Amino acid sequence: MSTIKSMTDEELALAYIDGNNRAFDELLSRNQDKIFTYIMYNVKNEDVANDLFQETFLKVIHKLQNRQYNDSGKFICWVNRIAHNVVIDYYRSQKNDKVVDASKDNDLSLIKSASLMGDSRENELTNNQTLKDIVSLMNMLPAAQREVVYMRYFQNLSFKEIAEETQVSINTSLGRMRYALLNMRKLLREHEINLSLE
Repeated sequence: MSTIKSMTDEELALAYIDGNNRAFDELLSRNQDKIFTYIMYNVKNEDVANDLFQETFLKVIHKLQNRQYNDSGKFICWVNRIAHNVVIDYYRSQKNDKVVDASKDNDLSLIKSASLMGDSRENELTNNQTLKDIVSLMNMLPAAQREVVYMRYFQNLSFKEIAEETQVSINTSLGRMRYALLNMRKLLREHEINLSLE
């Protein structure tokens, strides 16, 4: 029999459904950072993100215990879809029709960019500014386009996974990305921003 550490997320989920509580502990430890980052990116408020994170995992536990999970896809995509719906419900309850609320003081605290940085302080400053410009451009996009750009480039999800998480077709995901890139290029020209990483 497989040890907990060597099991896939999907195997762990099924083991938890069969009564192995340690399997859920492992699932949580593997996936909590990704899910919290996704929620935090969307709500930009740590207290709200913590509440929504807890709500997400309460729903995950409930659905697993009621055998509403099957291993036909990636576990993380299934959980991300639940988190996505929790965020949408939160914004609906706030009488806000946006999935993502772009703030003026957006920073890069959630984006690990150290691997993109050069050795010199000048390069580091240039790269930091470039990444801030990219995030600012993203925040000017419509919510659906902003979401697909974030999932593709900051969560490294495939278009199939993005389609599953946002509950749209792959063609819709690809279309949103295409329009997002066109809009970002247009914004670059309008604001005369020159992006370059050293």
